[in-house]
Amino acid sequence: MMSVRPDGKWACFEFAEWVPRQNGKGAILEIRALAGFLLLGEQLIMWSAHEYKTAIRAFRRMKALFKRLGKQVGANENLLEVDGILIKVINTNGEEGFERLDTNAELKFIARSKGSGRGFTGHTNIIDESFAYTWEQNEALMPTMRAVPNPQIIYTSTPPLNGASGDVMYALRQRAEAGGDASLGYRDWGLGGDLEAKTLAEINLDDPALWQSTNPAWGYRVTEEATARDRRGMSDEGFGREILGIWPKRAEGSTVIDPAKWAAMLDEHSQRDREAGLALGLDISPLRDAASICVYGLRADGMGHVQIADYRSGTKWVLPRLIELRDALEPIAIAMGRGTFAFLKTALDDAGFKVPEDPEEPETGDLAVTGAIDMAAATGQVLEGVREQQFRVAPSRHLDVAVAGAKTKTSGDTIAWTPTKSDVDITPLVAMTLARWSYDSRSHLLAAADYDVTASIF
Repeated sequence: MMSVRPDGKWACFEFAEWVPRQNGKGAILEIRALAGFLLLGEQLIMWSAHEYKTAIRAFRRMKALFKRLGKQVGANENLLEVDGILIKVINTNGEEGFERLDTNAELKFIARSKGSGRGFTGHTNIIDESFAYTWEQNEALMPTMRAVPNPQIIYTSTPPLNGASGDVMYALRQRAEAGGDASLGYRDWGLGGDLEAKTLAEINLDDPALWQSTNPAWGYRVTEEATARDRRGMSDEGFGREILGIWPKRAEGSTVIDPAKWAAMLDEHSQRDREAGLALGLDISPLRDAASICVYGLRADGMGHVQIADYRSGTKWVLPRLIELRDALEPIAIAMGRGTFAFLKTALDDAGFKVPEDPEEPETGDLAVTGAIDMAAATGQVLEGVREQQFRVAPSRHLDVAVAGAKTKTSGDTIAWTPTKSDVDITPLVAMTLARWSYDSRSHLLAAADYDVTASIF
């Protein structure tokens, strides 16, 4: 978790530790928080838990550790001194935490919500109880680290409670199993298999050797006697999940893009051929709380190249960024859905973006506004492109999240992307789909631009 690259940055931007109950994962987090707060100069460490009471327990444990490492200053029980560092204890309800009086660095404890963390710039985010961590909460916390040169996010948990929850945990497991992400540190102490009755019947849940192999604190915090009591008092499924770390079987039909095929398309060295042109795709979420812009072009080897150009919350940034990309990249097309176009129409007109006067004769740089039939074709092209491995993707966490959380919906003869759950933002996937479709449908403009009319005369 704390290993570093040659340039001094964390080897793991993300680190996940899945371990059965009462094995001391909280102690790992305490050590990491102490190091960041006292030794490493991290300005904001946010420790979040699913419930307020869990966050408060962590706060109280950390307060006890500070007292053991140092001493109280005079009669003020909320002022501690550790090796010459003065630390203010903040006990305000809902604002619990610690502040260094020399650097103003903060260690905050919060209960997660869809808005937790917004407005902060976090060096380290600790996600305790990750089984209850949602995409909506993730989208609030992850951007707090965008402007930090060396951030880290740490997840700890027992397995998800059921196959219909724990979306972020399942996505992390998929990425770890697929490989290829050097910035993800991942360790799961649990047994393989799943909590289906048929699978559990093939596991000897009474085998002390299995108990020991899945509990790293065996012989210290966890004993055979205590585990035997758990075995007698718990159901097979409960014991398998909480004590042996076995995951529930993932709910079927949650996604339509094969994680292994998607992972095989990730290429951090992928670059588009500058001579082959490009198209931009833009999508804004239905609630207007996030937007994505994607670039699609071709590589020198003829494979497609996908790259997220920008992803942010809100929409105020969209038009200035779109103008910047248009002027710098000179795309052959800029694609968006009808809803996005209607939302931005006045601003697009003012900025000189235009829809082709003749849909059959678009000009370079014109908008490509999709209807249901076009979007169905675009979605189908992406599904086929993944199956046939027709393009490569510059790694993007936001795009990975969208792919993992998207499925298709049908209406008559058309299909389109839709999120598997309401808190999943699929705008990066939709933007990619639009960019690819518009590039394919208007790539003939590149040939027209290169055509020399005199070649047909002489």
